[in-house]
Amino acid sequence: MNFEEEMRAALDTFVVESRELLQDMEDGLLGLEHDDNPADAIGAIFRAAHTIKGSSGLFGLDHIVQFTHVVESVLDMLRNDEISVSTDLIAVLLPCRDHISTLIDGVAAGAMQATPEQSSTGAALHVRLRRFLNHEENAAGTGSELAHHHVETASKASGGGAIDNGNWYLSLRFGPDCLRNGMDPLSFIRYLSTLGDVVNLITITDKIPLIDKMDAETCYLGFEVVLKSSANKEAIENVFEFVREDSVIRIVPPNSKMDDYIDIINALPDDNELLGEILIKSGVLTKHELDECLRLQAKKHATNDGQTKEAPIGEILVDQEMLQQPILNAALNKQQQVKDTKAREKQNIRVDADRLDKLIDLVGELVIAGAGTNLRASKSNDIALLESTSEVMRLVEEVRDSALQLRMVPIGTTFSRFQRVVRDVSIELGKDILLEIGGGDTEVDKSVVDKIGDPLMHLVRNSMDHGIEAPSMRAARGKPAQGILRLNAYHESGSIVIEVSDDGGGLNRDKILAKAIERGLVPAGTSLSDKEIYALIFEPGFSTADQVSNLSGRGVGMDVVKRNVTSLRGSIEIDSEIGVGATMRIRMPLTLAIIDGFLVGVGNSSFVVPLDNVIECLELPRECADIDFMDLRGEVLPFIRIRNLFDIEGDLPRRQNVVVVGYGGNKAGLVVDRLMGEFQTVIKPLGKLFVHLQGIGGSTILGSGEVALILSISAMLQQYTRRAQQQHLSLPASG
Repeated sequence: MNFEEEMRAALDTFVVESRELLQDMEDGLLGLEHDDNPADAIGAIFRAAHTIKGSSGLFGLDHIVQFTHVVESVLDMLRNDEISVSTDLIAVLLPCRDHISTLIDGVAAGAMQATPEQSSTGAALHVRLRRFLNHEENAAGTGSELAHHHVETASKASGGGAIDNGNWYLSLRFGPDCLRNGMDPLSFIRYLSTLGDVVNLITITDKIPLIDKMDAETCYLGFEVVLKSSANKEAIENVFEFVREDSVIRIVPPNSKMDDYIDIINALPDDNELLGEILIKSGVLTKHELDECLRLQAKKHATNDGQTKEAPIGEILVDQEMLQQPILNAALNKQQQVKDTKAREKQNIRVDADRLDKLIDLVGELVIAGAGTNLRASKSNDIALLESTSEVMRLVEEVRDSALQLRMVPIGTTFSRFQRVVRDVSIELGKDILLEIGGGDTEVDKSVVDKIGDPLMHLVRNSMDHGIEAPSMRAARGKPAQGILRLNAYHESGSIVIEVSDDGGGLNRDKILAKAIERGLVPAGTSLSDKEIYALIFEPGFSTADQVSNLSGRGVGMDVVKRNVTSLRGSIEIDSEIGVGATMRIRMPLTLAIIDGFLVGVGNSSFVVPLDNVIECLELPRECADIDFMDLRGEVLPFIRIRNLFDIEGDLPRRQNVVVVGYGGNKAGLVVDRLMGEFQTVIKPLGKLFVHLQGIGGSTILGSGEVALILSISAMLQQYTRRAQQQHLSLPASG
């Protein structure tokens, strides 16, 4: 790989990681308003913005650096409690996050510079951010006034020394034996003038005793020095090299230097977790100061007989006025960032999705090849070979499960993205809506997650627009002004169930039926169940909205939801209670690649029933040969005769079997000729020619090379229910 290809690969990684950070940033911003202790979230948001800015600088993406720097400045003020969390601040930072995302998308598309439109948008957002940055200027003015107060008072108040803007501040307490050792304190002050200008000098005389107790050879003096110099901290500390063992030397950088130190700390590589080394590398702390601090830490611990925990080194540095609190905060954030980065590196490895898909495909072919080998071994009657192939099949099954597990991701990541949607849409509608998320840890195949986003978006927006009432109407109905929208997920019989529910007005059954009759979807006088009437809203172009809005009302969307869910071998149903609310329930398979199946035969044809839908198998009673139901331990079990359903020719066998299947609370018995056992099933799509085939979810290749159809239990049960209802409606009325 040449240098250009390496840079392109690095840039691709930057884009992926930036998008992840932006998602974390959005999640954090949306949670700030409801967080009682937002310090950690603010720190995470700041680190996300800072990481994007720093990484952008590495690739020369100056337009991203310039925009993100202003955002970072506002977040830094928020982190240091100079401004507080407010709705107005979140309303500015969210569009800023979106703008950074747009710039990143541009980089992904090859645009290394901002377009005029993007520059204009960024400038407008900067204007909105300046309102918060101006607060920083006012705070700075207040700080410089404090610097004119008495040095000792200001030093204690600032938690690290008051600092004249642009000047170094030195607090010097020479040891009592300084003069005896031949050292003149004033000579050090004079030497300081070679490094810069001594702007102010205050002599501290509070240690001088009464005249009769004074020792002429003992040094009682201390000095507070304001030094204007371009030298670094180490160079200034070296001035006092010969007296620092017996003296207390505190050197505090100027305000302008503090910002530089914070930037240096943030820009340090993520290669060290030790706070002291981070501070030394940044230049804010010298090796001597760190050693002194460690001695104090050990001394305090020994004084307490080792019974209490060691005081944090950062706390000692601030108490001893070796360090200011803002710089310590920056170093602690850097330390946490390094720990988080190393933890992620230990836990995760980034794999391209295409490679993962290729692996799943190969595992599928391995399953098919293994089934063929196992079939031939069973025909050979070689016991040793059979045992060997059985062990191979067991290992193949483990490889299959492990490979599929690699593609499983929590559905909560998809759910959390709707926090922003709910916030923005509720503002647009003038409603107060709270999103509640449950079952976020429920895992599902990534391919399912990628395809379920759009259907969920339609359902969420529909619930907010049509379901949840306006605040005035909710108050009139005795409901809280704030509406609740819930997203929930859970596993059920090898499927994932996703629910979108609200506490709104519910679906108006009569209004839906009247609209359906008006449009000719249902003949007048037809008797339909509630679920069938609710299902009419998924018909193309169907809408009961009185007004067309930006969100809905054109009859576009719900039919797309059903089409997309059906394409994933799923189903959707609705529960509703007028005045109480509605629940949209989507059921889909956990994976679209490989499943455990149960192989059955009818005539010369083979079918696979998803094993998660199989409840039990039993022999068809002779008395049920001519009827389509049986008594299953006191429960009526309807039959679906596969031979009749698919018009399969051939003589009936002497014995038939019933495979009891269940889906979504419904049960039925599949009448088949032969039970052929469990079978690892690699799902192959049927192709566009068979897309409208009812009751079939795909196909697979058997070990013999034959093709077997995979039955879609959900579709078969729905089809059977519709047929039964139609037959019931066609019967003449009794009486």
